[in-house]
Amino acid sequence: MLLPGILLLTLLPESLAKRDPLLWEAPHLHGAPRCYLAEELPHSQAPPHLLARSARWEQALPVALVPTLEAASPKRPLEELPARTQCPTLSPGQVLQADTHERSISPWRYRVDTDENRYPRKLAVAECLCRGCINTRTGQETAALNSVPLLQSLPVLRRRACSPGAFTFHTEFIRVPVGCTCVLPRSAQ
Repeated sequence: MLLPGILLLTLLPESLAKRDPLLWEAPHLHGAPRCYLAEELPHSQAPPHLLARSARWEQALPVALVPTLEAASPKRPLEELPARTQCPTLSPGQVLQADTHERSISPWRYRVDTDENRYPRKLAVAECLCRGCINTRTGQETAALNSVPLLQSLPVLRRRACSPGAFTFHTEFIRVPVGCTCVLPRSAQ
């Protein structure tokens, strides 16, 4: 009994060396995720078995907003917008019919962030429009408060090269700005 077991152990590494260990899935043997060839996954999609086990991205705000944002601004890609625009002046008549991000005393806008090595590839990201916050009496920006982004932790799949022409995926948590709020400054100015 012992001799066949030793013989098997001596032959096993040789048989494994003939196969490229990066191209077959054996996490129970190596602890390494499977490598995929580009032809296996069309349009840079993630493997279906990873999507089935992962979060429901279509329900997350940063993912759900992307189609709406892309449809609302067909003439200019959202990725090309400048990072910060002028803080708006608000008047009660203007904000009655506006969306939440436009009625806030810490207004923000959304842009689409695209990363070819991430799934989901596109995420809606909030950008604060003001450094301070808008005074409700005057409608003007005041430095008495600071605008800061509200961050949501979101699991994503990150694609990495594992051999020439092949890649693997691993889960990563990123913090995505989903809105802005007003806070007291950390120090007096």
